[in-house]
Amino acid sequence: MKALAFVETGKVSVIEKPIPDLGPNDAVIKTTAALICTSDVHTVRGVIAIPPGRVLGHESVGIVYKAGANVTRCKEGDRVTVCAITPCGHCDNCQRGFTSQCGGMLGGYKFTTQRDGNMAEYFFVNDADYNLAPTPKSLSDEQALYTTDMMTTGLAGAENANIPPGGTVAVFAQGPVGLCSTMMARLLGAGLVIAVESKPDRAALAKKVGADVVIDPTQGDVAAQILQLTHGEGVDSAIEALGHPVTFENCIKATRPGGTISNVGYHGEAGNTLSIPLPEFGLGMGDKQIRTALCPGGRERIVRLLRLLEAGRVDPTLLTTHRFPFSQVERAFQMMVTKEDNIVKPLITF
Repeated sequence: MKALAFVETGKVSVIEKPIPDLGPNDAVIKTTAALICTSDVHTVRGVIAIPPGRVLGHESVGIVYKAGANVTRCKEGDRVTVCAITPCGHCDNCQRGFTSQCGGMLGGYKFTTQRDGNMAEYFFVNDADYNLAPTPKSLSDEQALYTTDMMTTGLAGAENANIPPGGTVAVFAQGPVGLCSTMMARLLGAGLVIAVESKPDRAALAKKVGADVVIDPTQGDVAAQILQLTHGEGVDSAIEALGHPVTFENCIKATRPGGTISNVGYHGEAGNTLSIPLPEFGLGMGDKQIRTALCPGGRERIVRLLRLLEAGRVDPTLLTTHRFPFSQVERAFQMMVTKEDNIVKPLITF
């Protein structure tokens, strides 16, 4: 099979690899469509150490090519959707409800970091009964793809933000995760959704998916602007969706006492520490809670997200700005590196 792989720091290439083998509880999926994630860009830059030849990707859907002898919930030929996080469902962290931490810190994130990813013509899924969700006939592959990472991560950001019904929330950065966090904050009942974004195209997208107001961080103090919008109170909830020290600090500054800061940003390129502005944190006594998350894994959550799409509650396909056949995946990846042509998410078809 052909697959997009890491070659060396800063370089990717389409290579030939064997179709994966599988065990009795696993499945191999024939890929029909995929999305490229900014996390792969960080990985190729060297944030996460992986060996040359490791396949990239964690946002793919397809058709069951082979299923292990113990797999009962799907069969060959079924359309399926699989989360970027594929926990075992059995270890202590999974049993405790922290499936993204399967087997240890961030251990549920197996694609690319622990084994080959799924930007390939075929890909392996462990514990298939736990991780594979049937793709409804009414949904396109493109729709289903957004549940695999962007929607579930955006939902995690909004869930952990503890937004009260009718409450106020600020979502910092409107990349794919931020846009989905904005979308999900509105869906969960926020009364005022403030998006923070400087790029005009992404600001316009934020309005389409649920933002009431967009603040341009290049036009003054962001926290001060948010305080002004909320009559000096600050927001009930702030979602950090970028992974940058400045946005993390501004989340704390913009959140009112008793509020929640929800971090879903990827801080892999931020160094080894993050700073907390102590005056706005009440010197540690301001009743502000910080919550962090990597999106949960497992079949049931994906089924619920697919149901939202079937019901027409959200439309994440607005984030698809470019489309490529797999033969042009290297070009698509390079555009994600440079953000050429205001790319947000490129759809790859097989």
